[in-house]
Order: sequence, then structure tokens, then C-alpha cells
Amino acid sequence: MYPNVQAYDRGVMFNPDGRLFQVEYAKEAVRKGATSIGLVAKEGVVFVAHKNVTEPLAITATIQKVFKIDSHMGATYSGMVADGLHIIDTARSRAQNHRLIYDDYKSVESMARDISSYMMQATQYGGLRPYAVSLLVGGVDNGPKLFEIEPGASFLGYKADAIGAGKKIATEVLVKEYEDGLSVDDAIKLGVKIVKKISEEKLTEDNMDIGYIKEGSEYHLLTRDELPNFL
Repeated sequence: MYPNVQAYDRGVMFNPDGRLFQVEYAKEAVRKGATSIGLVAKEGVVFVAHKNVTEPLAITATIQKVFKIDSHMGATYSGMVADGLHIIDTARSRAQNHRLIYDDYKSVESMARDISSYMMQATQYGGLRPYAVSLLVGGVDNGPKLFEIEPGASFLGYKADAIGAGKKIATEVLVKEYEDGLSVDDAIKLGVKIVKKISEEKLTEDNMDIGYIKEGSEYHLLTRDELPNFL
């Protein structure tokens, strides 16, 4: 029996079993977040995200789950909202700085690596806590690419991936139904189908965000008028 086991809850430190409790708690916050899905299509990358709106008087237009990082790159998150928005702003700033310094866009993998490194600091220093958020970062540079960054600050490339409360069900459907070479429209339809399977409420333009990046064109977030075509 280890002495004073609770001491390992008070900071980011390994317990004798090699576990970081604070990172595990952050992952639990992500597992309770609204579901977000990313898919690599033949000609681009698609993001489909459910907005879990619990306040009856909330203005849903002020809630966003899919974001533009740069003209060729987007992202979505699941977990603690404040953490997600902060990391998205950090990614945007780094994309802009890269363009100003190098007069070129930052690659998707480089951005995923950069954000992973940024989040890792919160798992190493006293007085900090891990970011309670997972992100899907995707875009088109020499082909479509998609990466997941999780609270422990590791990142991994995917053909299709899901984060949030519906990750288990979404992954099972993706394994069965995702195919290489899907069109952007078909990828959106598959993402929406999965969210419908997970969500207990009807999907509307108020509780869904869908965005995509196609080769040869810039990031696009579906408008309220476009969303009903896929819901």
C-alpha cells in the first residue's frame, strides 16, 4: 500500500504505478463532452460536430464547435469549452505568425505537433493542470490530413476519428462504414449519420456545426441555410 495516495491528485506527478491522475481526469472531461467527428475525404477533410446546448434561452449562434485555423486548415474540439477556445486561439496565432515570418502556410502535421508541444507543458510543471480538451486538426497540404491531439499531449494521424461522449459508438461505425475515397458530401453524410445515432435530440441547424476544406479551395463552414441539406 502506498502512503498518502491522495497526494498524487494535488499536482501533475506520477504515482508509483506510473499514472498521471490529473491527465486521466482531463480525459474524463473530454469523454463527457459533445461528440465531434473528423473524416478524410478524397478531395479534402470534413468536420462534423454536435453542439450540446443545455440552456433553453441560450443564443445558439454564439456557440461554435468547428473553427477555421487558416485558409487550408480547420479544427474542432471536445471537452472543457474554455480550454478548447484557448487552444483554438493559440493555433490561429501560430498559423498567422508562421505566415508572417515565412510567407507560407504551416503544414497540418506541423500545427498538430506544435499544439501538442504547447499542451505538454501543462503536464510537466507545478501549478498547472492539463488541458481538459481533445482536438481534431485537419486540412489540405500535399493531400488531406487529420490529427487528434489528446489531453496527455500526444497526437496521432487518422483517416477518420471521433472525440467526446460518443467516441466509442462513432468509432465502431467508422470502422464498419468509412471507406477511402469518400467524397466530401458522402463524408459529411456519414458524420451526420453517426451523430444522429449518438444524439438523443433531433439534429437542427441550431445544434450542429459542419465544416470542410477541399483541395483547391479554402475552409468553409456550412451556413444555417446549407445545414438542412445534410440533416
